[in-house]
Amino acid sequence: MHRWRSLTALTAAALLSLTAACSSGDSTQDTGSKVQEVTFWSFLRGSDTVAAAFNASHPGIKVKFVTMPASTTDYYNKLSNAIKSGDVPDVAVSEYTRLPEIVSLGGATDLSDQAGSLVDKDFPGSIQDLVQLGGKTWAVPRDASPMLYFYRKDFFEKNHLTVPTTWADYAKLAAKVKSVDSGKRAGAYLTNNYNLLTSMAWQAGGSWFGTQGDSWTIGIDDAASLKVASYWQGLVDDDLVSTLPDYIDQFWTDVQKGSLVGYFCASYCAGNLKATVPDESGDWAVAQLPSWDGTPASSMWGGSSFIVPKGAKNSAAALEFIKWITTDADGVKAWYANDATSMYPARKSLVTTAKSRFTTDYFGGQDIFSVLTDSYDSVVPGWRWGPTMATTETAFDDRLGKVAGGSADLTDVFKQVEDATVKATRDRGLTVAK
Repeated sequence: MHRWRSLTALTAAALLSLTAACSSGDSTQDTGSKVQEVTFWSFLRGSDTVAAAFNASHPGIKVKFVTMPASTTDYYNKLSNAIKSGDVPDVAVSEYTRLPEIVSLGGATDLSDQAGSLVDKDFPGSIQDLVQLGGKTWAVPRDASPMLYFYRKDFFEKNHLTVPTTWADYAKLAAKVKSVDSGKRAGAYLTNNYNLLTSMAWQAGGSWFGTQGDSWTIGIDDAASLKVASYWQGLVDDDLVSTLPDYIDQFWTDVQKGSLVGYFCASYCAGNLKATVPDESGDWAVAQLPSWDGTPASSMWGGSSFIVPKGAKNSAAALEFIKWITTDADGVKAWYANDATSMYPARKSLVTTAKSRFTTDYFGGQDIFSVLTDSYDSVVPGWRWGPTMATTETAFDDRLGKVAGGSADLTDVFKQVEDATVKATRDRGLTVAK
């Protein structure tokens, strides 16, 4: 995979806006022979098992795992409050989406000296771009989240349906599924989760955030993104996709009763499907995303990294724990203690380890990790997240339902979210180039 460094270094002024109060924490404290206690905050499935496995193999460090709210909004609010009060954990999970915001608020320790070379050496450029800001390393990646198309293989075979390779083909497929059975759909539009559209904009070549001189650039309504918005507006208008709040509750009901025979999701969704609908083992398969011109192109939905929050008491021990759970084969095995997990390691040398822990029976023997690797290798380069993603997310989620109800157009929504994001960024005291 190419190393994409289109935005490797922000200018000095932009870096100052990102890193105010973010100087490196005390990572060289003298621990002596005393057992170091590391407080670990995470909402990721299996974090408790991973902490226990680390403790069993590292007698000099005791990791105390604290379960975090499943709601990411609640979690990031809790982390933000901890940073403001100075009572922070030693290790905290940060989705790639939220890392720039945490950094811009002064909440993360600069890990460049301790982990910069590790990230440079062990992770592809597409992942480096998500944890390195202003030429500094702020987190160590855990997983990548390449996108896939999940589909009911039995239904496709029975009705002689072909997995689409282009978005034009997908629209035809969606119409065909509806014509075969008016109660079935080949995908879903989400009214309360903007991440699906984000991943589609990414794949289409959108560039929502970047830098120009000492300013942020924001392009949520760029041409590639508006093309995606128009396309999905058409699917919704023609009733070719289900309308669901998110991949919870009604979504799983539709999967179980067979009314949803396909959907777009990321690597971790394979484990979710396996765990939630075990009786459909052998019925499902995965494929790469359709692309606009038929050339393989992908993106990611989510993915997580670990930071040492600014002010952590035991940052040296914290970093040892972080490295083990992100770059060590035994650490990956610990994440896979739960068989339903389908976490795809960001460090590609660990994919074989992950693959060996995931049984293929559910997908009828299909090597889904091979498909995931192809997807990961075709992730479109250059994507960055911005410093006010909480606002961007809320602005989308407040409007996506109106599109399904017919009272808003998705292209207008993208433009409105652009405006809200620009305002929030400027309100933060950052400069936006327009």
